[in-house]
Amino acid sequence: MKKYLLIFLISMVPLIELRGAIPVAVGMGLPIVPSIIISVVGNMLPVPFIFLFARRILEWGKDKKVIGGFFTWCLEKGEKGGRKLEAKAGRGLYWALLLFVGIPLPGTGAWTGTLAASILNMDFKKSVLYVLLGVLLAGAIMLAASLGVFGAINLVK
Repeated sequence: MKKYLLIFLISMVPLIELRGAIPVAVGMGLPIVPSIIISVVGNMLPVPFIFLFARRILEWGKDKKVIGGFFTWCLEKGEKGGRKLEAKAGRGLYWALLLFVGIPLPGTGAWTGTLAASILNMDFKKSVLYVLLGVLLAGAIMLAASLGVFGAINLVK
């Protein structure tokens, strides 16, 4: 049970998320299906709160002495991600959100994608749905990578 709690907590950490939790679970030898479910739930748990409150909190704290620099960095990161999504996606903004969250690259993920959706004033329900789909895509990619699927493909060549 402690190992699953660790996986759950890792999946909630910004920038690490389930991209870090799934390889840890595989490395610990935990069963795959419960590990993925726990990672997805942990990764998605903060999403509605980020969408509804993060921008307000970051705006409030950006001029505070101790936290201002970090809060400003978070706002700039969200705005930059949002502008990139909007510029590249046009009418396919929600699909771009799914891919932004789902392709496991540094600086992308549910936290950044949700903050960008919030900053762009995207629809709450659709944003959460597409972030969830992106998290599932990232989970599938990370599971495949953790199990060595991509290495096995190279062996076949």
